[in-house]
Amino acid sequence: MLTTAPTTKLLRSKFVDLLLGPHGIDRYLELINPNLTVNEARAEVVAVERQTPRSATLTLRPNGAWQGFKAGQFVRVGLDIDGVRRTRTYSPASSQHASHDELEITVTVHPDGPVSNRLRDHVHPGTILHLGRAQGDFTLPEPRPDHLVLISGGSGITPLISMLRTLRDEGHQGQVHFRHYARTRAEFLYEPEVRALAPTQQTHYIATREGGSHIDPDTLAAFDGATAAVCGPPQLLEAVSNNWQGPLLTETFTPPSAQISGAAACGQLRFINSNLTTPIAAGTLLEQAEAAGLQPEFGCRMGICHTCTCRKSAGPVKNIRTGEVSDEEDEDIQLCISVPAGDVALEI
Repeated sequence: MLTTAPTTKLLRSKFVDLLLGPHGIDRYLELINPNLTVNEARAEVVAVERQTPRSATLTLRPNGAWQGFKAGQFVRVGLDIDGVRRTRTYSPASSQHASHDELEITVTVHPDGPVSNRLRDHVHPGTILHLGRAQGDFTLPEPRPDHLVLISGGSGITPLISMLRTLRDEGHQGQVHFRHYARTRAEFLYEPEVRALAPTQQTHYIATREGGSHIDPDTLAAFDGATAAVCGPPQLLEAVSNNWQGPLLTETFTPPSAQISGAAACGQLRFINSNLTTPIAAGTLLEQAEAAGLQPEFGCRMGICHTCTCRKSAGPVKNIRTGEVSDEEDEDIQLCISVPAGDVALEI
């Protein structure tokens, strides 16, 4: 292994890459050990735990190229499937202070998700995953609030677990209330640990399909003056945002819906680099490019990670998160949250 800072600095230098040609130092090092790269962050799976029937918690050991993260951020995780590298975004659940030695992600399976299914059912200790740079502004405030309310729904619990673990490692003495919503008790994630980290009377796990009620204004009114961090489906974010009086941080793991109708459903999509033209159909530009047989890069499919950013040469597109329509020429757009509003030309 590469353990000394001077050695690593030398191997990362442009001089070494120049000597080794276009493939660079990492292509040679990975022949020795797939996790022995100095420029590309990777991680070895060291443990796999299935907390629920629909999830898998992976404990990873990052290599020296990993630069860590702040609690609440997300990371692109890459996995080679049938010779093709697929990437998805996940929020680490580990403390940011432990991230250089140990990184934890929890994957919730989607029925048609090739990456999530592979990570749950086929990844084992020794598997090497690719890591992108940590991104996102959904992070613990500085300085840490004295009164913090963490509210999550479904898989949105993972960044909040990271926040809770980070506060523990920092010796945080303030009040922390934790509320998690899932469909059933069988889908509760991290419950024993959360109850151990936060006093029982400040921790609430609610199964909404087993008699538990959704969040309401009266519940939120009890936390007036606190700072809230909320991650989950849009309905949860909307319910909190409409009734919260203090500082509020929000993040969603659910893609916005794509709806086009009327004039927006007419016209042609031209994929310039592929010399392909197709009629406009339903769905985002990413979905329509895939339906046309193309394979543009993507990560989160929610407008978070920017992996699917593409140059639009011409034509009007609508951002389905903001509702804004832009007909600027030669602009970069995110395919996963854009729909055509007329003839569009993309550099794909």
